[in-house]
Amino acid sequence: MLKNIKEDKNLNIMNHSCAHLLAQAVKHLYPKALFWVGPVIEEGFYYDIDLGEDVIKEEDLEKIEKEMKKIAKDGKRIYREELSREEALEKFKNDPYKIDLINNMLEDTVISCYTQGDFTDLCRGPHVESVKQLKYFKLLKVSGAYFKGDSKNKMLQRIYGVCFENEEDLNEYLDYIKEAKERDHRKIGKEQEIFMNHDLVGAGMPLWLPNGAIIRKQLENYIYDKERKLGYNHVYTPCVGTVNLYKTSGHWDHYKENMFPMMKVDDEEFVLRPMNCPHHMLVYKNKLHSYRDLPIRIGEFATDFRYEASGAVKGLERVRCMCQNDAHLFVTPEQIKDEFKQVVNLILEVYKDFGIKDYKFRLSLRDPKDKEKYFDDDEMWNNAENKLREVLNELKIPYFEAIGEAAFYGPKLDVEVKPAVGPEVTLSTCQLDFLLPRRFELTYIDNKGEKQVPVVIHRAIFGTFDRFTAFLMEETKGCFPTWLAPIQINIIPVNNEHHLEYSKKIYNLLLENNFRVNLDDREEKVGYRMRESVVKKYPYTLILGQKEVDNNTISYRKHGSEETISVSIDEFINLIKKEII
Repeated sequence: MLKNIKEDKNLNIMNHSCAHLLAQAVKHLYPKALFWVGPVIEEGFYYDIDLGEDVIKEEDLEKIEKEMKKIAKDGKRIYREELSREEALEKFKNDPYKIDLINNMLEDTVISCYTQGDFTDLCRGPHVESVKQLKYFKLLKVSGAYFKGDSKNKMLQRIYGVCFENEEDLNEYLDYIKEAKERDHRKIGKEQEIFMNHDLVGAGMPLWLPNGAIIRKQLENYIYDKERKLGYNHVYTPCVGTVNLYKTSGHWDHYKENMFPMMKVDDEEFVLRPMNCPHHMLVYKNKLHSYRDLPIRIGEFATDFRYEASGAVKGLERVRCMCQNDAHLFVTPEQIKDEFKQVVNLILEVYKDFGIKDYKFRLSLRDPKDKEKYFDDDEMWNNAENKLREVLNELKIPYFEAIGEAAFYGPKLDVEVKPAVGPEVTLSTCQLDFLLPRRFELTYIDNKGEKQVPVVIHRAIFGTFDRFTAFLMEETKGCFPTWLAPIQINIIPVNNEHHLEYSKKIYNLLLENNFRVNLDDREEKVGYRMRESVVKKYPYTLILGQKEVDNNTISYRKHGSEETISVSIDEFINLIKKEII
């Protein structure tokens, strides 16, 4: 985001005034229109409208804008009027939406309306002095929205727009919107056949298509290799657990509203798991441990399920079914600093590998006043939070503190990453936990032969493979690095009759060298297939014609370059291998 319009006082007033200008223009064009609310949001404004049988489409926005400009040019002043409740009910007696607003106001609410020319709207303001000040605006899109956000109510039409003080700011914002659309991972995911959604499967339940499955598997292999070198042991655990499991962990009391409903099977009550720590606690508890065994690092690529409102789900970025790059480190108190440092270094190493540079560390703490969200043990919390601060300060990691953002069982370090477009996203997290080991009665034998309770570090480097993939898609615009691309090399024979046999030979040779290759032997013109290769953003495209056949060579073009280079097949194989190592 360039600016948070809602928090900028001048832009807030302009955008709210522009929402009224939109409503007035719609009323001119659709006389039967009724209006619900038109608030300012971070990205501008919207207005919810009941048009009866009429439907506004994207192509209609231009004529509404034209009417808005006509009204603004007329330059009517905007007047405020305060009304008694009785006067307000009389004034808007033919508008059920305004009557509903009035009836739901507190008794001591000051009721006011604003009039500009032939249009009056119920509103608390403030507004600009004249519609003439509203010059630089743009209507962005139209969508559906239920009255009061309730699916049981009537569907209204919501028109979004934005307004700025000058043309330069408006154009800059529109360029930003255009760039955001180009980078939208949902658009890229559809074009490159990475993932899909279907109503029969359900909202927030993405289906990874073959290309997406390759990307996800490559990411899994990448982080698995790093974790194994650091002494992690990986496990598989069930996607469900009993209600008693989550009562033991405390999630049932503190996280129940984010879980899917309980299901009863025979005499047991199960839920889809929202996280993996309870399972990993039991893996640790499976046998006795000495202090010599610690640290024990248990990792898993685990599918979890969390309830998200249907309106909040978004592609791979916000889902109800996700795969976490999860791990739990069981350590002695003396090992906290070293293990925490190792996790932070792993995060930094991964970010360097993926070229992630714009990020910051957030120390997420509990709100001591919130006794419902957080486990009530001041001594435990103070100990955990102070320990985490001490570690961060010793590591000289710059961070800021956020009250009320901790997990219910302990403080955590979140890494907030600024993507190319859009708000910051949390990718990596590392949490310190003194509570769950106690609740599961975990122990180890110390050097004096006495039982002690281990400390657990929860950590996820990618966060979830879903969100991390969405982030990469938007950062790269779908131009994945060669090692990660679903199809690394696309082969185009110039003429199937004369060059297909040679193309198949090169295709098989590249497959033998473990490259991911596509042979485009469709009966289409070379230019058409080349353009499609660019659109699909294959890292390398081979063009094989008579010259290549005669010389036993290949000619390739790298994505983003117009240069065609001819080399021997061995040179090309070595080039690609060197690039992806």
